[in-house]
Amino acid sequence: MDRFDALRLFTRIVESSSFSRAATALDIPRATATHAIKELESRLGIRLLERTTRHVRPTVDGQAFYERCVFVLSELDDAESSLRHVASNPQGLLRVDMHGTHATKIVLPRINEFRARYPGIELTASGGDRLVDLVREGVDCVVRAGTPQDSTLVAKPLAVMPQIICASPDYLTRFGSPEKPGDLNEHQTVKFFSSNGSANLPLELVLGGRIRPFTLDGWMAVNDAESYVVCALRGCGLIQVPRYHIEEDLKAGRLVEVLSGWKSPALTVSAMYPHHRHLSPRVRVFIDWLSEVYREMFGPLPADYLQST
Repeated sequence: MDRFDALRLFTRIVESSSFSRAATALDIPRATATHAIKELESRLGIRLLERTTRHVRPTVDGQAFYERCVFVLSELDDAESSLRHVASNPQGLLRVDMHGTHATKIVLPRINEFRARYPGIELTASGGDRLVDLVREGVDCVVRAGTPQDSTLVAKPLAVMPQIICASPDYLTRFGSPEKPGDLNEHQTVKFFSSNGSANLPLELVLGGRIRPFTLDGWMAVNDAESYVVCALRGCGLIQVPRYHIEEDLKAGRLVEVLSGWKSPALTVSAMYPHHRHLSPRVRVFIDWLSEVYREMFGPLPADYLQST
């Protein structure tokens, strides 16, 4: 294994905390990975990794070396991407993570288009609503809705999605339909708690140019988008979601929009990736393609978003 391959292996082991996962990601035998790291440590004369039966983590010297490796490999990616055939024909494995709804309703229905355009990229897509530690899990890019909270990541806005508040006809028959924002205080909601620990996220309306939250009571709480909608369909309470997610339910009358005379704040969806991945041709072309897909579905980004990116 040459020196650059050994550096890539070492960074992948640190990021995934596992020899086995790193070896699988790079399509090499685990024994080869173990031998390569022993050779690297021998050549440097320092111990880079602490190994236990459950975890692999860098030593103090190993962490410093990892940070230098990330920089060196990013510079190498930059040099390679400057070559036209590399930039237009990226190769290798790309790991992405998307909320389930974005995967099933927006991205994956068109993934064959991405494959046709970039046949050299092997794509691994994980899903769910949980937060992902991109560095530790070796994920290259995530697609997330809402305001990015992690300042260590680069965030590229993809779309601004209109939202609405709605409920099932059964719920509205039992509790009545709110006629004005203040009526929300007499209603129940399906509580939504995020994977970062935020509990019972409020419903929000734009009133007087400002976003006003309404924290409602409710007996049902979920932490993923599909369960959120299913609970609303079963009459568990009001929900606030991007319109695209429930368009078919609205058309079929299974859900009914309320307070349509007041605007819900739009929800931004972004592609996020670690700073040291920003030069990767694979990440770049995937995000460029995502931007096309989201623009065709939700329209172009507002001018203030374009000026900030």
